[in-house]
Amino acid sequence: MLRAYGPGCDGSVVDAAHKSIPLGATWIDLESPTRAEEELVERCVGLEIPTQEDLREIEPSSRLYEYKGALYMTISVIHGIEADEPASSPVGFVLTPKRLVTVRYVDPKPVRAFADHIGRDPEMASDALSVLCGLLDAIVDRLADELENLSTEIEKIAGHIFAPTIDTRRIPAGRLTVLLNRIGRAQVLLAKIRETETSTSRMLNFLSAAKALRMRKAADARERLTSLATDTESLSDHSAFLANHLYFMLDASVGLISIEQNAAMKLFSWAALVFLPPTLIAGVYGMNFEHMPELRWIFGYPMALGLMVASGIIPLWYLRRRGWI
Repeated sequence: MLRAYGPGCDGSVVDAAHKSIPLGATWIDLESPTRAEEELVERCVGLEIPTQEDLREIEPSSRLYEYKGALYMTISVIHGIEADEPASSPVGFVLTPKRLVTVRYVDPKPVRAFADHIGRDPEMASDALSVLCGLLDAIVDRLADELENLSTEIEKIAGHIFAPTIDTRRIPAGRLTVLLNRIGRAQVLLAKIRETETSTSRMLNFLSAAKALRMRKAADARERLTSLATDTESLSDHSAFLANHLYFMLDASVGLISIEQNAAMKLFSWAALVFLPPTLIAGVYGMNFEHMPELRWIFGYPMALGLMVASGIIPLWYLRRRGWI
């Protein structure tokens, strides 16, 4: 799908069969484009458009470079959070002096929101550089929102793990499993956020060093990019803090599971300690030897029962006195 934004363009879909793009378009957005749409854009800007295979390249030299006066940039953008399936997919940018071309095979929320905003006010897309800054701003804002939501979720998890009554109650195994699952989902989301942060930071550094940004007319864009770089760095620091917090809670959860397992093993050990001596006594007097005087004694049965009870109580009394139970 091909859409054009800018003065005189409302963001409606451009049919590749028309073989033309509105002259006022400053942002050409390709979403899962067909080959005909790619060829139309290539004729319009006079440059090759990155393919899906090109966008998947991970080495920096393939993601950030300058070619024929245009800047080719690829960043990983987080998406799928609303469906609880966070992922990060590449989005390509081709910045020319007059137009910005974006190539994507997913529909990230910040890109969609920015496109809707420009669709209502096409004059916001007065030039390609402003559109690029606006897109990056929307992506960084989205990262900040997701980090805030994730921070709230982590605090809720911590509240369940370190509840004030933790020493007076046992946490059921099912609840611990749920907590581990929530920690795992939070870690997956944080990993995708950090991936977007890293690629966005690299792109901002690349833009700051580009010749196109050194011109006097790009002074406003330089200020916006510098501000975005500062924001991204702050978000990276905060995400690092959240990562450490998650690791701590994971260790704490595993520790609680170990405590529960030890408590179960301790219970079995107590049972073995209590029932082993009585069982031994019962086994001795259950042997069918001919000469066992206690078997003919009138008080033999009460004596055996008393020995069995005493042999079970005395070890428990001793262990409790020593503070071992």
